[in-house]
Formats: sequence, structure tokens, C-alpha cells
Amino acid sequence: MTALELRVSPGADRTRVAGRMADGRLKVRVAAAPERGEANAELVQFLARALGVPRAAVRVARGRSSRDKRIELDVEPERVEAWMASQ
Repeated sequence: MTALELRVSPGADRTRVAGRMADGRLKVRVAAAPERGEANAELVQFLARALGVPRAAVRVARGRSSRDKRIELDVEPERVEAWMASQ
């Protein structure tokens, strides 16, 4: 399992990586409202697509109601590192 720390901003025009925070975390803007878990679902779908894994391999482990999130991924660390380096 691989963990990923993110800062998420809901309500964007489209879901995308918007850069890096000073501490190295990625900032992701999601095109969903922060209501009824919609932004979390959009984030999971975005990360699954970006990493080429099923949605079941991506979980919000911490921060379900916060902008700061810890994501757990059933993916090789090298794949996540390569994706993060390309962002």
C-alpha cells in the first residue's frame, strides 16, 4: 500500500492537479461540490484514472470532511512517484 498526502479544493471548473504546496503535497482541484461526499468521489475517480488502477484501489483514509487528505492506494510506490514527478 502507498500513501499520498493531498490538499483538495472542491468546486473547480474541471478536476486537475493545480500544483504543489510548499511542503511537497500536491494540490488538486476537483469539479464537484463538497456535499454528500461528491468531492471525495470525484477525487478517487480522478486518481484511479491518472494512475491506471480501479477505483477500489484508491481510498480516502483521513480527511473525509477536510481539504487535507491522506489517500491510500493499492499501487506500487514507483508508479505513484512517477506520476507525482510528472505533475
